[in-house]
Amino acid sequence: MGNLLALVLGAAIGAWGRYALAGWVSRAAETAFPWGTLVVNLAGCLAIGLTWGLGERLLWPPAFRVFLFVGVLGSFTTFSTFGLETLHLLRAAEYGRAAWYVLGSNLGGLGLVWLGMAVTRG
Repeated sequence: MGNLLALVLGAAIGAWGRYALAGWVSRAAETAFPWGTLVVNLAGCLAIGLTWGLGERLLWPPAFRVFLFVGVLGSFTTFSTFGLETLHLLRAAEYGRAAWYVLGSNLGGLGLVWLGMAVTRG
């Protein structure tokens, strides 16, 4: 399976999983708090931690890595990639870069969502 096909198949699985799990949790919670998104993000972080740890010991072919990490988990939630990359920075003792990454992603992301909404309000 080529990398593009692996990506597309993985993305379909991940997007379906996100939609199904977030919807189920949101309906069950019956609250305005975004429990569905929180559960998806946390589940994705656990999944990427488990699979990355396993993948470090096994020799998975590149197409399978694309399928799993970029396709399935990337479509399920990019928050898991954010967590993994932050952990890699911390393990490399790149504490300043990790802090900038966390702050830039969160504060920058919130600021840009606000900006986008402000621009479209006219």
